[in-house]
Amino acid sequence: MTEQILRNEARHGEDADEVDARNDVSRRGGAALVLARWLDPRKISAIYVFIVLFGIFAVWIPDLFLTETTWRTLVNNQAITALTALALVVPLSAGVFNLAVGAQVGAASILIGWLLVDQGMPVLPAVLLTLVSGAVIGLATAWLVVRARIDSFIATLGVSSLLAAFITAISDGQQILGVPAGFADFGRGRLFGITYPVYAVVVVALVLWYLLERTPAGRRIYGTGGNIEAARLAGVSTSAVIVGSLVVCGVVAALAGTFITASLANADPTIGPGYLLPAFTAAFLGSTQFRGGRFNVWGTVLAVYVLATGVKGLQLAGAPVWIPDAFNGAALLLAVGLAKFQSDQGRTAAIMRLLRRRHKVGG
Repeated sequence: MTEQILRNEARHGEDADEVDARNDVSRRGGAALVLARWLDPRKISAIYVFIVLFGIFAVWIPDLFLTETTWRTLVNNQAITALTALALVVPLSAGVFNLAVGAQVGAASILIGWLLVDQGMPVLPAVLLTLVSGAVIGLATAWLVVRARIDSFIATLGVSSLLAAFITAISDGQQILGVPAGFADFGRGRLFGITYPVYAVVVVALVLWYLLERTPAGRRIYGTGGNIEAARLAGVSTSAVIVGSLVVCGVVAALAGTFITASLANADPTIGPGYLLPAFTAAFLGSTQFRGGRFNVWGTVLAVYVLATGVKGLQLAGAPVWIPDAFNGAALLLAVGLAKFQSDQGRTAAIMRLLRRRHKVGG
């Protein structure tokens, strides 16, 4: 009897050890699966591109590329592009293309210069009025899309032309000089070697990330962008979503324009449209990162700095002045292609899951 008990206890001990071993393997396998998903090139391809670019330029031009000054300048100089791209993320997530975002940035830059210099307005009211103007432009654009039922491509293209006329009208096509020193410090001031606009990018990114990923409003925005008719049938006020997304875009674009004038200590009537292509490129490339074809905040910020790394490296290597436009144009085409591919893959996977579910129910 005693021997039987000992054998049973030994067997139970072995079973427990085997169960523990299997659980340990399962945990390790689960962790490995999660890690593999995070490192999937289809989700974080921009990080791998950054590693390749960094390696190439670190070997090619180490004396110029691997310096603190180069990287600090890169981070600081891309803050406005990042803000403009973040402004685009919200309407793009709602299925609206805002081709006027560059003109909105330029209009805000000129407006705040005109208010500060020509009208002598104090800094705080001028900044607030400029941000309100961005919201008004977004609201007017939304009216054209929602009420007048003009396609967002055409509506925002027309708004861009109107804003170009506005910029020329109040500036007479000339730079507005003499911005107050205190306001210029707002754009040039540094904390730990990083300019204030970079911190503004972090704050705006956090707010927009929370809005899109953690609130019912964000789910409605993505739902509207994914399938506007389905969202409407589900009870979503898609018109309100489009209006809200364009207003948010206008405010963030106005903030970007405000920082441009502060950073340059003048208002330049030609500067806004140059942000259009880099912003769209970053937004579309960002949509291929982390979220599998869905526009998102952190993918966009990552894309801004990966693209900037490539452009900066080529400039330091002595590439021609037209390289940035060519690089951003090629990157935009590639990003749109990747985003379309991932979107199609996601749609196919969803259909296959639905068919399997129906097959199981039918069986």
